[in-house]
Amino acid sequence: MDFSQFNSAEQAHMTKIIEKKQMQDFLRLYSGLVERCFNSCCNDFTSKALSSKEEQCVLNCSDKFLKHSERVGQRFAELNAEAMGPPKP
Repeated sequence: MDFSQFNSAEQAHMTKIIEKKQMQDFLRLYSGLVERCFNSCCNDFTSKALSSKEEQCVLNCSDKFLKHSERVGQRFAELNAEAMGPPKP
C-alpha cells in the first residue's frame, strides 16, 4: 500500500495496524491448522505421547494444509496482479 500521502506518524500508525492484522491472520491460520489436524489425527488418549501413526498423520495433515495455503496465496496474488492490469506508461 502507498502511504506517501500520510505524515510519518500516520504512516507508523498504519504500519502497526497492518502488522497487527497480519499477526491475527497468522494466528487464525495456525489455530485452524492445529484444530483440523488434532481432530483428524489424535484419537487415542491413553498415552500423552502420539503414536507413530498419529504423528505421521499430523505431519501429512500439516504439510497438506500448508501447501494448500501457499497455493491459495499464490492464486490470490495472480488474481490481484490481473485486476491491477498492465502498468500504465
